[in-house]
Amino acid sequence: MEPFVRNANDQQPERFELAPWSDLIPGLSVGFTGRAGGVSEPPYDRLNLAYHVGDDPQHVLENRRRLAEALGFAPDAWTCGEQVHGNAVAVVRAEDRGKGYLDRSSAFQETDGLVTNVPGVLLTSFYADCVPLYFADPGKGVVGLAHAGWKGTVRLIAAEMIQTMEREFGSRRSEIRTAIGPSIGDCCYEVDEAVMEKVREALPAGDGIVGGKPYASASNHAGKTMLNLKEINRIIMIKAGILPTHIECTTWCTSCHPQYFYSYRAQGGVTGRMASWIGIKER
Repeated sequence: MEPFVRNANDQQPERFELAPWSDLIPGLSVGFTGRAGGVSEPPYDRLNLAYHVGDDPQHVLENRRRLAEALGFAPDAWTCGEQVHGNAVAVVRAEDRGKGYLDRSSAFQETDGLVTNVPGVLLTSFYADCVPLYFADPGKGVVGLAHAGWKGTVRLIAAEMIQTMEREFGSRRSEIRTAIGPSIGDCCYEVDEAVMEKVREALPAGDGIVGGKPYASASNHAGKTMLNLKEINRIIMIKAGILPTHIECTTWCTSCHPQYFYSYRAQGGVTGRMASWIGIKER
């Protein structure tokens, strides 16, 4: 069953909520945005949530305010990183709340992973085909997000997140829950041999199939491969100690559903950005 369930109406931002985690931690809010319910104009229409794409900053700020309030958070709870397709993970403390909300310069710089145990902090990151990764330790009250394009994936940002949770918060790998959200699928993600070389370095021989699912398949074009970044991240999580039964994985492809999602590939590189979010509401 698809774990990311669409929740849309005319009054609020479009959201894909991670239904299996609804009771995981009291006050937990977690999911992924669609493109409806905002004020941005074409080609960023409508719920663009990132400053860096060329949209009017005031439109972005209004979209962020709408989403935060729809989720039950104060707008200045919004906290994010300036993503660079790396594997750096920041631990978000109470004093970091709101970093990146008003502008890019105040965000965590060169950071693609965020983790916190502070209620009232809304962690966010941005996407237009890359893979959103979600992390939660129900016993410790720790939550996190990671942005994983192919570069972050082969740099093992999923494993970095798990190691950070273990080191900083005492999380046990057997108790961490993870999820893989809407992103481009292997139906649409064609890569060249240079990318595949990096993938093979990250996943040596023998790691190609876990649970019977191939992470790559032949393309119709010579020298090209159809790559399943979701499955690669699932393999990395399992190798890092996450139980397969503790991993949720979406079937949504951002390139196949332009009515719901922005897609960098499908829209020629000029488009808005969805956001992943996770946070624990203050009680």
